[in-house]
Amino acid sequence: MSDAPRDEPVDLSVSRSDVVFAGKIWDVRSETFDYNGKDTLREFVDHPGAVAVLAIDDDDRVLLIQQYRHPVRSREWEIPAGLLDISGEDFLVAAQRELAEEVDLRADTWNVLLDYATTPGGNNELIRIYVARGLHATDTPFDREDEEADMQVRWVPLDEVVAAVLDGTLQNPSLVISSLAAYRSRVDGWASLKPADEPWPEWLRLHK
Repeated sequence: MSDAPRDEPVDLSVSRSDVVFAGKIWDVRSETFDYNGKDTLREFVDHPGAVAVLAIDDDDRVLLIQQYRHPVRSREWEIPAGLLDISGEDFLVAAQRELAEEVDLRADTWNVLLDYATTPGGNNELIRIYVARGLHATDTPFDREDEEADMQVRWVPLDEVVAAVLDGTLQNPSLVISSLAAYRSRVDGWASLKPADEPWPEWLRLHK
């Protein structure tokens, strides 16, 4: 449909951009830009971006991990994910590394499920979610620490994950978005899946 809504990139003139807080993982940035002829100031979390993996086995079960998340004081059920914090690292390589490091798995088949901006009003975090299939154990288990040391792993049917999302039992954003997208894609025989090397869409280009 030619009139279907779509996000549009906007290239505004930024007159000032400063890091006002330098954190361990991400920073807070203050920027002044020209919007409709007026200087406008906004502060936001400057995020390196991330990848996440919806790993699905031959029985349509999704691999979930339970990990403690301090800002929300909760052990959330999530999908494997990690920061794009290695300069120049290919996104697919990062996703493969995270799957191996978090759950000791590798996959024969990789596809892009979707890309999304997590909180566009407050940070510039972009996440690419892959679907990984044809799963096998890695040769060497990974030694985990900090919040990953006591992670729980569970295989849950996709239908059950979606039901838990819809009743509010599961609330992690990447899990919510990926499970609903996968559920819909499965209806169409997974026709919406994209190649693993799919370029970022223009509206998500930002700093990528």
